[in-house]
Amino acid sequence: MAFEFDWVDAFTTCVFGGNGCAVVHGGAVLSDDVCMAYVRETSLVECTFTGPSDVADIRVRYFLASREIPFAGHPTVATVVAMRRRGMIGDGPLVLETGAGLVPVEVQGDRVTMTQIAPVFGDVADAGLVAAVGGLDASDIIHPPQIVSTGLPFCITVVKDRATLDRVVFNVEALGAFARALGHESTDIMEPFWVCLEGASDDGDTFSRLLLAPPSPLEDPFTGSATGCMAAYLWAHGLIDAPTFIAEQGHGMGRPGQAQVEVLGPREAISGVKVSGQGALVMSGEVYLG
Repeated sequence: MAFEFDWVDAFTTCVFGGNGCAVVHGGAVLSDDVCMAYVRETSLVECTFTGPSDVADIRVRYFLASREIPFAGHPTVATVVAMRRRGMIGDGPLVLETGAGLVPVEVQGDRVTMTQIAPVFGDVADAGLVAAVGGLDASDIIHPPQIVSTGLPFCITVVKDRATLDRVVFNVEALGAFARALGHESTDIMEPFWVCLEGASDDGDTFSRLLLAPPSPLEDPFTGSATGCMAAYLWAHGLIDAPTFIAEQGHGMGRPGQAQVEVLGPREAISGVKVSGQGALVMSGEVYLG
């Protein structure tokens, strides 16, 4: 079967920056195996597959190379930019049906603002176990790591500075130990999201990294869902002075990305997180699947 697709780089204004995602229009009907095989074929971290919805404007399915996940940030930006470029939607409000629930979106040209759901704060993780996943010492982490979800759970881990962040090296065996300590398998938990409280550029307020386990690529250039989790964590724990800031990621990979972030509500009662970014269309065409 032939499907139209668009490849969009998200959280950037130019091609080959930010994080790429292939959007397969109408592909929500495809099997999980076909969707995962397509992600592996592209060598991207994630791809999306869209379809009609009875409860929203459109349904979006999100896939890694290894499994379907309920929600992802940069693929949301990519999907909406792709639809906007094709004239399928205009500027204004849009609601997406995702595995994490309904996600409100505001569209203005190639700028997409998603409102991620209210954060769920989960287990506080052992700093030593988390540090080992990144080849660090527990003393490199400046605040207790915690599982936070705004649709997809991440272990938010704040390190001392940019130099420490640059030293993070992924240890897949340590990820297994970390996952087991939380009662999970390493195949069904997202890797730690590492962040420091300084930007990669003069414009940024935070800089982050997400290193990935196989069969995904080694590192994610920009992680919009984890950025929402991170923002909620920093605001709730008093690690940032204001609920609005600029998040940066991907600069060390030569794929700089940036998001404008706003945490909604007081520190003790966060109601959601707005994550805004732009997207650049790289290519369009037909893909033959199924």
